[in-house]
Parts: sequence; C-alpha cells; structure tokens
Amino acid sequence: MSKTFVAATLGMMALGASASVQAQDIQVFPGGSSPSVIADPKNFSGHVVVDLLTPGSVSAPASSGLVSFAPRARTAWHTHPAGQMLIVTAGKGWVQQEGQPRQEITSGDVVWIPAGVRHWHGATTTTAMGHIAVTYLRDGKTADWMELVTDQEYEPR
Repeated sequence: MSKTFVAATLGMMALGASASVQAQDIQVFPGGSSPSVIADPKNFSGHVVVDLLTPGSVSAPASSGLVSFAPRARTAWHTHPAGQMLIVTAGKGWVQQEGQPRQEITSGDVVWIPAGVRHWHGATTTTAMGHIAVTYLRDGKTADWMELVTDQEYEPR
C-alpha cells in the first residue's frame, strides 16, 4: 500500500510541476502529527473520521487524507474543481456518479474522479471502508459540497 501511495503521489507531483524546476527539501509529515477530525455533518452522513496526511500548497497542488467511514457512512453529493483520486485501503464501499449505477470499491482499488463530476462515496450498509483521498486544488479549493445523499439514494436497490 505504501509503495502505491508513494508512486501515486510522485506521479501527481510530476503532473503538477512547473516548467522551471527549483531545488526543494524533502518534507516528512509524521503519522499522527495532525489530530483526527470528525467529518462535518453538513458534508457527511454517519460516523466519518478524517486524518490529514499532507496539506495542499503551491509546491504540491493537492492535499491528502485518510478517511474512515463506519458502515452506512457516506459523503454528501459533491464535485472537485480539479479532480480527486481515492485509494481504498480497507473494507468495502460504494462510489456513485450522478445518473450512473453505484460501483463497489474494495481494498486495493484506485478510483479517479474527474473535475466537475457530481458524485458521492462511502461505506456499504454492513462494512466499514477506508480510503486515502488525494484531492487536487484549483484556486485554493478542493470541493464544492451539495446536499446530503438521502437514505433512498443510498440504499441498495
């Protein structure tokens, strides 16, 4: 898992690099150096914990976090102005693009969500799910949050 995350991070940093390369120091963000945060109930349903892994900055135009969803927990409908990559680290969950059937995601899966695609993601009704979210910034913004996913939208059909 760690190698996958490092490769994905290096790839996205190469994509975001400017034409002029400047020497920079390696930064280490120690695990657990940021306190865990209970996700905002305006943007999430159920019990969701977010652990910031790396903050977004001009030199790294993305932020990343480990997001842990209890069974039935999920995001609200939302979009990302510059896209998002999810790396599923544990359990089983769902991701759904508006107007499309939901897709099951499990540990080891990588999901790419293009810029501007309205979607939600979270755990299944019976299984928790964790993922690393790598969210790209545009004009300092990572997401546009919308309404909560209703139980009728969430429940398996």
